[in-house]
Amino acid sequence: MQIHLVLTAIGPDRPGLVRAVSDTIADGGGNWLDTRMASLSGQFAGMVLVAIDAEKADALIASLRALDSQGLRIIVQRSDAHPPVVGRTVRLETIGLDRPGIIRDISHVLAEAHVSIIELESELASGAFSGEAMFKARARLLLPEGLSLVNLCQALEDIAGELMVDLTLDEAAEAVHV
Repeated sequence: MQIHLVLTAIGPDRPGLVRAVSDTIADGGGNWLDTRMASLSGQFAGMVLVAIDAEKADALIASLRALDSQGLRIIVQRSDAHPPVVGRTVRLETIGLDRPGIIRDISHVLAEAHVSIIELESELASGAFSGEAMFKARARLLLPEGLSLVNLCQALEDIAGELMVDLTLDEAAEAVHV
């Protein structure tokens, strides 16, 4: 029987870290399924979903933890199969002058509407004309059954002005600007 392992890895960024993790997974009989990785402030950080036969999991986990000797801290969480999630996905894009609390305030609105954040990426970039720090975020959201996109737009619109950001919700080909 196959199980899933969700790995998180962090350590000082240097060439060869992904190779070390991928070699360890392959040598242990695991199958690398899904990944999110980035270099943040000189630190390598990543998440990997691995499928493996249940009887090989403990040995693979021990091998992954041995990567600590190379400066890579690995945390492993076993994950059982979950029933398919019901709902629809939308994309949310945010851009505005950087200030503390943007993600906090948006995530509060989403949580109150029972919206799940499937993926979230953010970055700080220099404004094209002004050179000021611009905060940009992109998220893929899972809306619960019965939640109207119009209602979610209204809830986000209520905070967009306070945050001084532009928010865009996009469902398939139709974009709704907030």
